[in-house]
Amino acid sequence: MADLQTKIYPWGDSRRFNSYSARFRRLFGGRVQKVVIDAGFTCPNRDGTISTGGCAFCNNDAFSPSYSHRGYSVARQIEEGILFHRGRYQKAQKYLAYFQSYSNTYKPLDELRAIYGQAFGHPDVVGIVVGTRPDCVDAAKLDYFAELAAAGHYVAIEYGIESVYDETLRRVNRGHDFATAVRAVEMTRERGLHCGAHFILGLPGETDRMLVDQAGAINALSLDTVKFHQLQIFRDTLMARDYAEHPGRYRFWSLPEYIDLFIDLLERLRPDLVIERFAGEAPPRYHLNPSPWGSVRNERLLQLLEKRLAERDTWQARLCR
Repeated sequence: MADLQTKIYPWGDSRRFNSYSARFRRLFGGRVQKVVIDAGFTCPNRDGTISTGGCAFCNNDAFSPSYSHRGYSVARQIEEGILFHRGRYQKAQKYLAYFQSYSNTYKPLDELRAIYGQAFGHPDVVGIVVGTRPDCVDAAKLDYFAELAAAGHYVAIEYGIESVYDETLRRVNRGHDFATAVRAVEMTRERGLHCGAHFILGLPGETDRMLVDQAGAINALSLDTVKFHQLQIFRDTLMARDYAEHPGRYRFWSLPEYIDLFIDLLERLRPDLVIERFAGEAPPRYHLNPSPWGSVRNERLLQLLEKRLAERDTWQARLCR
C-alpha cells in the first residue's frame, strides 16, 4: 500500500483536506490574516423587518475581538487590527478586511459604497470578506462588489446559511429558507465573485445522519469555501432561554466524537471546496455552560483533526459521489 503521508491530493498538497491557509498562500504567496470589522450594520430579523428576536443562536459579541469597535471608523479598526495581528501572527504579510458583525449588505447601496471604499486605504489590505445573510443581497449590490473585484481587489461574499434543512431554519428563527441561500450563491458566482458559506453542526432537531447527508446539498452549491462550527449556546440569546426550559432538545459532543462526525462529513465533500474552519471558539464568559472541550484553541483542534484523519487513513472527498 502506498504511503499516504506523501500522497498529493487534488488540491495540490499532502494535507488530507483542502485548507484555507494553503489556498491563500497559493493566491498571495504568503500568509494572509483577516482583520475583523464592525461597520455598524444590523439584520432584518432584529430591526422588525422580519422579526425582532434575531437568530436564536446569535450573540455577535462572542466572536468580536477587542479592536473591532463599531464606534471606530473602518480605517481605524483596520489599523488597530493589523497592529494586533502583527504581534500575534508575525508571519502575516497581507490582510483581508473581514466585515463580520451582523449583515454587512443590509444598507442602501450608496452607504455600502462609502463603507467599503474605506477598506482599501491601507497598503497591506489586499481584499475584503463580506459576511451577510442570503436575503440581504440583490443584483445591484452584487454588481458593486463585482466592480471592486474587476478593479483588482480580492472580494469574497460569505453567507450565513447555517443549515440546508428548512425545518431547522424555521426553528432557529433565520427568517429565510434554503432556496434563498441557493439563489444568493448562484447570483454571486454569476458575477465571478468568491463565495463562502457558514454552517452550524448540532442545531436542535438535526441528527448525526442529517448532518452527514447534507454534504450532497452543500456540494451542489457553487461555493469556494465553507466554515463549520459546532453548536455553542451563548448567554443573552433566544436559544439560551429555550435551553434553560428544554435542555433535552440539545446535545453536545465530546471533542473526539465531534472530530469523527466532521470527518464523516468531510469524506463526502467535493475536493475543490476549501475548508476554512471545522470548529469555533469563543471566550468562556459568553457560554451558558462551560464548553465540554475546555479551552482548546483552534491550532490544537487542527492538530487533532489531522491526527484522526491519519488514524482513519482517510481524506476529504474520499467518499464523494
